[in-house]
Amino acid sequence: MTDLVIKAGDGNRIAFEQLIDCYQGDIHRMIYYRVRDRMDAEDLTQDVFVRAYRNIARIREPHKFRSWLFTIAVNRVNDYLRKKRVRSIFKSSDEDPDVQPVTTDLQDPPEALEQVLKEDFWRHIGRIATKLSKMEREVFMLRFLDNLNIDEIAQILKKSESTVKTHLYRALAKFKKEKGLRQFLQEDLT
Repeated sequence: MTDLVIKAGDGNRIAFEQLIDCYQGDIHRMIYYRVRDRMDAEDLTQDVFVRAYRNIARIREPHKFRSWLFTIAVNRVNDYLRKKRVRSIFKSSDEDPDVQPVTTDLQDPPEALEQVLKEDFWRHIGRIATKLSKMEREVFMLRFLDNLNIDEIAQILKKSESTVKTHLYRALAKFKKEKGLRQFLQEDLT
């Protein structure tokens, strides 16, 4: 990968396209988990890669490209959520065009059931995540939803590894205490 990053930094578009192919799924998934809107996630993912393309020549450590890319994505998501909060102050929830009702396709029951289960799972996770501090939530999501290691998370958040471990430990302790999630997971497994 480092060779592709170096080539892309030197202006090789094909190398950059190969980097996009390698990381687009991970970045999109990471963004979608946070914004929960497919169209916005696609737009933000595209924006992340545009910003990466514009700045790839400045990357000092090509071997850390993945964490650099995730840093861009985390910052874009934070900007998006901040703007969305500001917009919501000026709108009532009835007028919010971003809020779309959840619908399921009743003509395909297996997929409909799977969708309902996913929504129920994310509702439980979202409810528990509100009990986490912002840093605990971000570390937890980067670790378990985005499959990043402690070193990468520390680079992305510009924190020490011990700080990341502390926040992760606290988040896990809060998740373990949550009876509702344990019951939900036990019901789902039986």
